[in-house]
Amino acid sequence: MAHKKAGGSTRNGRDSESKRLGVKMYGGQAIKPGNIIVRQRGTEFHAGYGVGMGKDHTLFAKIEGVIKFEKKGEFMRRYVSIVAA
Repeated sequence: MAHKKAGGSTRNGRDSESKRLGVKMYGGQAIKPGNIIVRQRGTEFHAGYGVGMGKDHTLFAKIEGVIKFEKKGEFMRRYVSIVAA
């Protein structure tokens, strides 16, 4: 009579899949139109000159050039811009 006792259950073992958020290209790097610069939830970084924002707040390049990160404005918001190479 080969019987096997029932295994105990556990309440652990679940986690959501990582969303791969964050900065994908850094300041000083050359970039082409369509390249993703930042994936984010909300506007941690704001779109500056030559940068577009997708509906999920992803920042992407609209023109060719070099990436520039800067803080500006009354609230010292972080902006991502593209300057001519």
